[in-house]
Amino acid sequence: MDARFVGIADLVEAPSVAVVVDVMRAFTVAAWAFAQGAEKIVLAGSLDEALALKARHPDWVALKDGPPAPGFDTVNSPGLLRSIDLGGRTVVQKTTAGTVGALAVKGASLVLCAGFVVAEATARLLRTRECDSVTFVVTGDDGHADEDLACAQYIARRATEAGTDAAEFLRRAGESRAAAELAEGVRQGVHPDDVALCLELDRFSFAMVATLEDSLMILRPCAVPSLTDEA
Repeated sequence: MDARFVGIADLVEAPSVAVVVDVMRAFTVAAWAFAQGAEKIVLAGSLDEALALKARHPDWVALKDGPPAPGFDTVNSPGLLRSIDLGGRTVVQKTTAGTVGALAVKGASLVLCAGFVVAEATARLLRTRECDSVTFVVTGDDGHADEDLACAQYIARRATEAGTDAAEFLRRAGESRAAAELAEGVRQGVHPDDVALCLELDRFSFAMVATLEDSLMILRPCAVPSLTDEA
């Protein structure tokens, strides 16, 4: 598999297959939302769009980065989201990097959103789809976030080498600037468990696929065949 790793600003055209990585915290939060029962996640392009969607659909759950704000139901924190029942609900998510990255590759034939919590399922989906060329979008810190690059590199390795050990990749993520900022309270809207939850390897067995539906980028969980099924 030919893997390339780029920042959002480096995307000059839509790749065929894109894996958009945001470990801390957009796509860890998205995975938790599905685990809490969410049916789908609408990836909003701006705060105003998120609020407009919420206004049109009052039963939807809107969340954003940073501190709580009027019009939003919660914030982009896995530690906070894990206690919310989202059974059958639609979530509207707007974040600084993750949702921006997914929207930047909306023209791709396959868009996966990922973090460590769905790493193995994402790698397995790339294997089952026999993807020859994959663009990994490193969303954080203008494409330089080491937690996102480490996760992207790990998924790329797992897609071709099932025996790859995650320890070094998780160590890099745990020592990243984003992890330090979350742990030290530099960022707002943070739960004390957020970093640990973002570093939980393969917490969930589904991948997450984003597709355009009626001009909206919609993220849904995708069941992936197990290793025994592949065999």
